[in-house]
Amino acid sequence: MADCFDLIVLGAGSGGLAAAKRAASYGARVAIVEGDRVGGTCVIRGCVPKKLLVYGSAYRHLLEAAPSYGWDPGEVRRDPGRLLANVRAEVDRLNTLHIGFLQKAGVELVSGWGRFQAPGEVLVRASDGSERLLKGERTLIAVGGRPHRPAIAGAELAWVSDDMFLLESLPEAVVVVGAGFIACEFACILHGLGVQVTQLVRGDHLLRGFDREASDAVAEAMQADGIAIRFAHSPAAISGEPGNLTLTTQSGEELACGGVLLATGRRPFLDGLNLEAAGVAVEGHRIPVDADQRTNVLDIYAVGDVTDRVNLTPVAVDEGRAFADTVYGKRPRQVDHDLIASAVFSQPELSGVGLTEEQALERHGQEAIQVHRARFRPMSQALPASGPRVLLKLIVERASGKVLGCHMVGEHAAEIIQMAAIAIGMGATKADFDRTMALHPSVAEEFVTMPN
Repeated sequence: MADCFDLIVLGAGSGGLAAAKRAASYGARVAIVEGDRVGGTCVIRGCVPKKLLVYGSAYRHLLEAAPSYGWDPGEVRRDPGRLLANVRAEVDRLNTLHIGFLQKAGVELVSGWGRFQAPGEVLVRASDGSERLLKGERTLIAVGGRPHRPAIAGAELAWVSDDMFLLESLPEAVVVVGAGFIACEFACILHGLGVQVTQLVRGDHLLRGFDREASDAVAEAMQADGIAIRFAHSPAAISGEPGNLTLTTQSGEELACGGVLLATGRRPFLDGLNLEAAGVAVEGHRIPVDADQRTNVLDIYAVGDVTDRVNLTPVAVDEGRAFADTVYGKRPRQVDHDLIASAVFSQPELSGVGLTEEQALERHGQEAIQVHRARFRPMSQALPASGPRVLLKLIVERASGKVLGCHMVGEHAAEIIQMAAIAIGMGATKADFDRTMALHPSVAEEFVTMPN
């Protein structure tokens, strides 16, 4: 005997939770299936615990600058194990909160891993081996993604990002493999917590897809702070045993370390879904959908990282809510994926919205754009006279004066760019920025005082 629902959601991450609660608010009977803890990548093993580790690691810089501001912290002892334990406790608290939110919304949580038996039929196997068959008028796939391990010898000896939050302590030296935001963020976290970090980068720069000048500023600051970045280096093999590893590069160099982090990308988590039984098409490693989140199968939808479009938590949330608004709320809308602010919580922080300088050049040409920039040491670093300089950039279309892109490297970059995103989304021009009265003294005032 099957349990029948209006909507079955596979995956209790950001997109799935948003869709389930919004659909239930419109009166739908909703079941959400999750074999892990509730909260998904962002809450359990991504954005939230990562940002807490960023905060913890940043205290090293604060303590180093404290004497110049008249504070003598005396003898300081770092305890990464305590930080990691505190972060896990906070994740546990948030998991409990999200379960409560589902109950309050009237969404039934079905614990276990779900797999399609047919379109609209999902068999859920619980941890105790018991099974439950669910039938739904509609199904939403929101199972997210998982870290990808490259096919090199000994890859199983290394960590992926999920593993970092489970560590009880940190080794003296770690090799980080990758150039993306996860690699850069963890390189800075580990270094801030007293670990010797070597970062291997296959290409010639960090953070592909972000503004090149901004990503170069991050790399410069990371290297000045003591992180050894090896460009044009790739791993060939990992050998040894946990806690005592050797990474051999493709050039034959051997790097001894206590751990290796493979931050080499993520892929949609399609394992075990049995999509074939439902007839859901897969393109490469992802589930393709249209602008209304529909797959190729009637009444089966997908949102979030499993579609591998823009893999960010707020995007998954909005996709989930747009699906529910359209299907159950009779308020049709589509998500705009074109203007999305993004950030890297490295040290220093990088954030941007709109076109990068490279994208603007490609789309409009050299003569059609103008780049305004400011680079300076922030006032917070005036007394210690150390630390990286701030970079602010505006990419402007010459003919209209419209701001096409806004980018920043420095403390609180994400907080500042979030507000700039509103202006750019409304079509603000350089003249609009210029007319805005500066808030002095602040870093953000430089965005409204840049000369023409």
